[in-house]
Amino acid sequence: MNYSKKKLEAKISEELIKLQRELIGKGPQEAKTYIVYDMMITRYKGVLTVEEKHLVNSDPGKKLVKEMRELLREKYCQEYEKIIEQYTGCKVLSSHSDISTSTGERIEVFILDRNLEKWIEMNN
Repeated sequence: MNYSKKKLEAKISEELIKLQRELIGKGPQEAKTYIVYDMMITRYKGVLTVEEKHLVNSDPGKKLVKEMRELLREKYCQEYEKIIEQYTGCKVLSSHSDISTSTGERIEVFILDRNLEKWIEMNN
């Protein structure tokens, strides 16, 4: 791995957006990835589709959107984790996600098998 921390964060964001566009047909408007110790955190903005924006105006619709997004993430989480492992050289021990139906943001957290932030500092 020959990336600085900032370049690696940008590359991961780019690859995760690309994957979402391929799998779902729409990607977020913006993504920012942060490497923090043994975690990789990605914050997406503008993830709701036009249809989802209409649905989240009611409580049953909010629940439906959250459930659907959770199912999609479960279906594709291995692809997300492969990208993280490919670019970091770390094994993903676990990953977690949530979406805000009020702000249209989503967050992904990947727990890695080592302190990647420290490793990058020591090797760059």
